[in-house]
Amino acid sequence: MLSALLLIPMIGALIVGFIPGNPSASKLRQITAIFVFISLALSLYLLTQFDLTNSGFQFHEYLTWAQPIGLNYSLGIDGLSLPLLVLNSLLCCIAIYSIGETVERSRLYYALILLINGGISGALMAENLLLFIIFYELELIPFYLMIAIWGGEKRGYASIKFLLYTALSGLFVLAAFLGIGLLSGSANFDYATLTTQSFSTNTQLILLSLLLVGFGIKIPLVPLHTWLPDAYTEASPATAILLGGILAKLGTYGLIRFGLQLFPEAWSIVAPGLAIVGTITVLYGAFSAIAQKDIKRMVAYSSIGHMGYIIVAAAAGNDLSVLGAVAQMISHGLILALLFHLVGIVERKAGTRDLDVLNGLMNPIRGLPLTSALLITAGMASAGIPGLVGFAAEYLVFQGSFSIFPVATLLCIIASGLTAVYFVILLNRTCFGKLDNQLAYYPKVLASENIPALVLTAIILFLGIQPNYLIRWIEPTTNSMVSEISLTQQVAELIK
Repeated sequence: MLSALLLIPMIGALIVGFIPGNPSASKLRQITAIFVFISLALSLYLLTQFDLTNSGFQFHEYLTWAQPIGLNYSLGIDGLSLPLLVLNSLLCCIAIYSIGETVERSRLYYALILLINGGISGALMAENLLLFIIFYELELIPFYLMIAIWGGEKRGYASIKFLLYTALSGLFVLAAFLGIGLLSGSANFDYATLTTQSFSTNTQLILLSLLLVGFGIKIPLVPLHTWLPDAYTEASPATAILLGGILAKLGTYGLIRFGLQLFPEAWSIVAPGLAIVGTITVLYGAFSAIAQKDIKRMVAYSSIGHMGYIIVAAAAGNDLSVLGAVAQMISHGLILALLFHLVGIVERKAGTRDLDVLNGLMNPIRGLPLTSALLITAGMASAGIPGLVGFAAEYLVFQGSFSIFPVATLLCIIASGLTAVYFVILLNRTCFGKLDNQLAYYPKVLASENIPALVLTAIILFLGIQPNYLIRWIEPTTNSMVSEISLTQQVAELIK
């Protein structure tokens, strides 16, 4: 099952890239959609087969590969990776329909989406550290090409900046992994065989710091964030959905999987500083979003802020906060995808993203009423309005983090209020007011453009009303993880 999730999109990329003849962009999109829908169906099937009483890795697949260097084909999933797998395939489906049917160089475009789908799935399923880094770095080139070829006016600058930052991220993570493998004395880099308990505190802090910087770039954390606003703004809506919706989650996933789990003793030392960095990231993202005139750039900065919640929750490191951190990853991915998709529709129909130009989109005859209504819903979800998935995830984060970092949590709650401020600014200027008569009628929004937004909105509403369908797969793994971390920390204190 796990190999199928990895290989199906890869095979699809080969078929789309090398199919004979000169198929139309519409035909290529249909073929791509079939492969991504199969991946989504398989990931949803895994949800039904997942044993909720087993907190460890399931559906193991193992094959000895490059044994001399410790690289094995080792796959498995648990409650931390499974929801992200489903999110990956879902957002790839959304991305396919977030750009027009007449996309230029469509053969390459759709092949890259399939490569991204397979690569991210591989990173989430990898139980071998070197296998993880292979898939982690595999995403670099497809995303670089998608920004460089289908991006905006400054796509060259944005794509090079993205390439340099993410390549540096991979180097830091690889250095940490090599240090873990070599110092642990293990014959391979399989996650299950690695232990860091024998490392000195200074050694743990050095290796953990490498991971924090490497994954911090990918998330990104302030001050490692400067690549993100340019990349998200210049990327096409589909690319922005994949960048913010799922690629950034590899950073938070990596911090929890390899930082918190492998270095619990060192994590407890850096946790207060990490909570401060997370809080600064939250506040910086909120204030920067308020200052923007470009609605896409506003959403990009809001993404930075909401990723900071995950860091504060992970730093707290208790049952509720870690559960909230993983739930926030899913919530953020869904809401951000909806926002970028809707911003893409507004840009295509209105021809601008400038807040000072847009107005009256809610006009039922000449405006974009359905798009505006969905944009209001997305804004409320991002602001944490009860009944939507954003509230459920943020409530877990705040409730879990408050007992450990009360001041940081209160500042994050204030930043959540600031989220409402900048979305009120966005919605008031774009959706309401009088439509400029010179613009006459906006082009009609097609059903193929509305359906992805409606699907995401339905999921955001459903998980907001029934959050148990989100946390039930996560909770056994996060509870077990925190219990093991607490035990390790207690043993370390006794040894001291």
